[in-house]
Amino acid sequence: MRLRQRREQLGIEVRAITEALNFTRNYWSAVENDRKILTTEKLGMLLTVFEFDEDERRELMELREAAKERGWWTRYSALFSEQVLRFYGLEHGAQAIRTYENLLIPGLLQSEAYARALVSADVTVRPVEVDERVQFRRRRQQRIGGEDPLHLTVLLSEAALLQQIGGPEVLRDQLVHLAKLIEEHRDTVEVRIIPFTATGCGLFGASTLYLIDFASPRLPSVAYQETVTAVGIIEDTNALRDMSRTYSEALGDSLSADDSLALILSCLAR
Repeated sequence: MRLRQRREQLGIEVRAITEALNFTRNYWSAVENDRKILTTEKLGMLLTVFEFDEDERRELMELREAAKERGWWTRYSALFSEQVLRFYGLEHGAQAIRTYENLLIPGLLQSEAYARALVSADVTVRPVEVDERVQFRRRRQQRIGGEDPLHLTVLLSEAALLQQIGGPEVLRDQLVHLAKLIEEHRDTVEVRIIPFTATGCGLFGASTLYLIDFASPRLPSVAYQETVTAVGIIEDTNALRDMSRTYSEALGDSLSADDSLALILSCLAR
């Protein structure tokens, strides 16, 4: 992302890069689309062409070394597509995530029974994969705690608190689990409910949405969208600006964090 962003900023044509580094247009396309890692020598030459300063050169060289390592999520490549695995890698490295769900509690906040009920009901998942997928989801959830916890903002439709995934008891346990996570991680986990009384919201009708932010100010935010038939990483700055604005407006249509927790607890009392 950084290399592509810098090339576009300087207005450097792909042909100039391929001639300077002596490789093909297809190879450069693979580099820009996350399928190839440049050698140390080639990256050093490219950083000179792109006129990066010393601090950025050092940081990008460190990123290159990190990119050669295999993240824990790559062990599940038989279960998930390349795009989905890329999302999990971005999630693992994020500082903050803003997400929206319409009918479901998001994976990072799901109880084991709730996750199992969802995975088991997916007709595209083979029964032998269920345990492994549930285990994978629980591994993702480790980002909620620890020394460097993810800052998570979750927007939920009130419908997600009532949809009986797995049945009444599974839903009840899920709401208990959700309330406990909110109370234990008040500094890093914020759950906001869009109530049924909301008369409009820019996210109504939207699919699952994640806005992913990173600690480095040089790394641009990205988005991840998921529908029944398609998933994708979105990097277009205009689209991201519109999504971020829509998300902020939707927060204004939601209950406060305290009122949202009160609504979750009231659903438990029904």
